Amino acid sequence: MNRIMKQIIIIGGGAAGFFCASNLDETKYNITILEQNSDVLQKVKISGGGRCNITHACFDPKELVQFYPRGNKELLSVFTKFQPGDMMDWFDQRKVPLKIENDNRVFPESNSSQTIINTLLNEIQQKNVEVKTKCSVKEIEKLDEKYVVKTSLGDFEADFVVYTTGSSPKSLKIIENLGHKIIDLVPSLFTFNIKNDLLKELPGTSFENAEISIPKLKTEESGPLLITHWGLSGPAILKISAWEALSLAKVKYNFEIEVNFISKDIDDAEELFQNFKQSNPKKTIGLAKIFDITNRFWQKILEVSKVDLNKQVAQISGKEMQTILENLCKKKLQVTGKSTFKDEFVTAGGVDLKEINFKNMSSKILPNFYVAGEVLNIDAVTGGFNFQACWSEAWLIAQDLNLK
Repeated sequence: MNRIMKQIIIIGGGAAGFFCASNLDETKYNITILEQNSDVLQKVKISGGGRCNITHACFDPKELVQFYPRGNKELLSVFTKFQPGDMMDWFDQRKVPLKIENDNRVFPESNSSQTIINTLLNEIQQKNVEVKTKCSVKEIEKLDEKYVVKTSLGDFEADFVVYTTGSSPKSLKIIENLGHKIIDLVPSLFTFNIKNDLLKELPGTSFENAEISIPKLKTEESGPLLITHWGLSGPAILKISAWEALSLAKVKYNFEIEVNFISKDIDDAEELFQNFKQSNPKKTIGLAKIFDITNRFWQKILEVSKVDLNKQVAQISGKEMQTILENLCKKKLQVTGKSTFKDEFVTAGGVDLKEINFKNMSSKILPNFYVAGEVLNIDAVTGGFNFQACWSEAWLIAQDLNLK
């Protein structure tokens, strides 16, 4: 006698939705993925400049959670069950070679996100998972033991719902209507808009390690920094924007930062300058290579410090030296707005984590209802961490469903 297979509806055809479907037992369930766009896995496609930064080579869960401004406590138990090493093994078993780059980001050796997309598509095709694109979910109704998912393509009945929609306001409204509390969304991972003479005409100039602080918030970060057409970007800025996402939203993205472009204490920088002055007195200051910065940036520092580029190093007064060092090590810049980082837009906010059981990612409010991915109030800095949270959460959901 044929037993009636139960229906799983996965709402959202992104990383979490596809990875959950890829790990489900297709002999137990009929599985359908509903995706509102015409293409699935859109964020996977554009991630890492189209190379797909699938995870980060950090294999200690306690260390790994330090990269998540929101969700770090909850993710600890998740990562003890499935972490980046497990994700790399998963691809290895499917003959997808991966590589760890110098900064520990993990990419497919092909340098193409299409490799990752094809692997996930192949996986769900083998399991006969049905994918419906251009299928916009309007509402979900709880009906006795089942859910009715109302969409632009008609109604779908589900025994189990896996909600992996990403963090659009519409998708959050749908889950809020079912009784879940939503933490307000604010942008995370953004660059700073700054108009300042020091940064003018220098887009593309980068610094290997700079220190950024926001004095008002008593917070600082260090890392690579990049001058852009609109201000400052790079890992140091993105990290501080993620950790301070809520505070910066409150001040409406108008605040002062202090930048140390050379990551040196002002006294140490002065000592370097004095030593250079003694050993290269006749050198023209505009061509002096005292610090590890580009010639163009050095000349701009001299310009805003009102120092004649043609002066000999020996002629630089103590006052001029102090002005130069202040601009290099303690430059105050006014931030007047933000720009989101490429297309890899990340938000803080979403479904309240207190309402989720992190042993299996099930809702504590709705029976047979699971939540994963960016719809949750979880976010990370750049480097493959946001994807890893999606993979790990989705894997837990699949394991739980496979045991039912």
